[in-house]
Amino acid sequence: MTNHSADEPPKDVTALLARWSRGDSDALDALMPIIYTECRRIAARQLALERRDHSLDPTALVHELYLRLVDQRRASWENRAQFFGVAARLMRRVLVDHARARHAEKRGGDAVFVSLDAAADTPDDSHVADVLAIDEALERLAAHDPEQVQIVELRYFAGLTVEETARVVGRSPRTVKREWRLAKAWLYQELRGGGS
Repeated sequence: MTNHSADEPPKDVTALLARWSRGDSDALDALMPIIYTECRRIAARQLALERRDHSLDPTALVHELYLRLVDQRRASWENRAQFFGVAARLMRRVLVDHARARHAEKRGGDAVFVSLDAAADTPDDSHVADVLAIDEALERLAAHDPEQVQIVELRYFAGLTVEETARVVGRSPRTVKREWRLAKAWLYQELRGGGS
C-alpha cells in the first residue's frame, strides 16, 4: 500500500468518494485501505500529543473514525481534501467523546492533556490544556469565526500542513498561517481564562 500525502491525491480516491456519495457502500470499503496509512499517521500524531497512558491507540482511533465515517452516507464527497476535512472533525469528536467518558469515569481526575503549540511545530512555550476545554473553546470560537475553527481542526486534529489546510479551506497558505496564529492566540487566552 502506498502512502499518499493529502496534497498528492491518487485519482481513484476522488472516484471512490463520488461512488460513495451516490450510495455505493462498497466504495468505502475500497477507499479505506487507500487512506488507512494517512489516517493512522494522523491518529498516531494526535495521540502522541496526549498523555502517555491514553487508552486509545492509533489503530483504535482509526477504527472509531471508520465507524463514524460509515454514518456519513449522505455526505456529498468531492475530493480527498474535503474528505480529510470531515475526517478531522470526526477525529475531534472521537477524542472529545473519549475524554468525556474517561472524565466521567474518574470524576475529573483523569484529564486528557494536549499541546496546541506542538500541533503547529512551534518552539514557543507549550501551553498544555484539557482536550475538553479546547473543545469548549472551539465551540465559542465558532460563534466568532467558523473558518478559524476549521483551520484548527485541520491543523490540530488532522495534522495537515499549512499547504494542505489551505487547499481544504480554499485559501492561500499565507492566509491560513495568519488565521492559525490568530486562532491559537485566541484559544490561548480562552484557555487561560482571559476571554477574547
